[in-house]
Amino acid sequence: MTDPAEFPDGAPAAGGSGSAPGRGDGRYGRELFPPGDPHESERIDAAALVYDPVTTRRLRELGAGPGMRCLEVGAGTGTVARWLLEEAGAAEVVALDRDTRALAAWELPGLRVLTADVTDEDLDPGRFDLVHARFVLMHLPGRRRLLHRLAGLLRPGGVLVLGDTVELPDALDRSSAYRRTMDAMWAALWATIGTDITEVPAYPRYLREEGLRDIGAEVVCPPLVPGGPAAHFWSDTWRRMRPELVATGLVDARVVDEARAYLDSPLLAEVGPGMALAWGRREG
Repeated sequence: MTDPAEFPDGAPAAGGSGSAPGRGDGRYGRELFPPGDPHESERIDAAALVYDPVTTRRLRELGAGPGMRCLEVGAGTGTVARWLLEEAGAAEVVALDRDTRALAAWELPGLRVLTADVTDEDLDPGRFDLVHARFVLMHLPGRRRLLHRLAGLLRPGGVLVLGDTVELPDALDRSSAYRRTMDAMWAALWATIGTDITEVPAYPRYLREEGLRDIGAEVVCPPLVPGGPAAHFWSDTWRRMRPELVATGLVDARVVDEARAYLDSPLLAEVGPGMALAWGRREG
């Protein structure tokens, strides 16, 4: 197993190289996307509509089922935690998030809601049959150390499943409103909260370095169709981030409006951002 003291605290922003200056030290849910916004749960649920079928299919294929103890990191509105309990039959799901108001009204047997930050929460090592984190590590510094910590929570035979964003941009289109706004978003996320997707393709290697076995990975880019849940998610994300997008100097308000209109247009034709899933199993 690799010594976590050797891990870097992050990588340059998407598309960058070397040590990029200006990386933000803010936090998701504080400087950006505060959960108190009345539309934030709707935005998160739009992403869940897109990615939950992919996630739950993979979790089922990896053995999610009756009697398992599971940790759901960054539980959000709880759609995956609920699936694990109600559909997969898990015995216990610890739903961890910095803001758990969306889970407060739930009264599901086996659900333990933990309001905490994965960067500082001290969970019992070797406890869980399944640890799942989706769209979490990409927003946090020191993700290599966090991956090490998550792997340590697995019991023998347990599975760690990570999902984060990947993008396949059209290299021949650098000037459309859509491309310029998407590029501005990644730049703004880096500058504001340090979001970085450049390390995502390294996750399978990181899992192997942790001593996990049966490593696997897949990339899924769900259809980006006019007015669909993926288009709604990106449009609402850009609406919420408008000041930060403009602050990058890469777009102005007119370009952002044009890009959002395009997401609802019959002319929409893009390979939208997708999700890379990587997984590995603790020996035993």
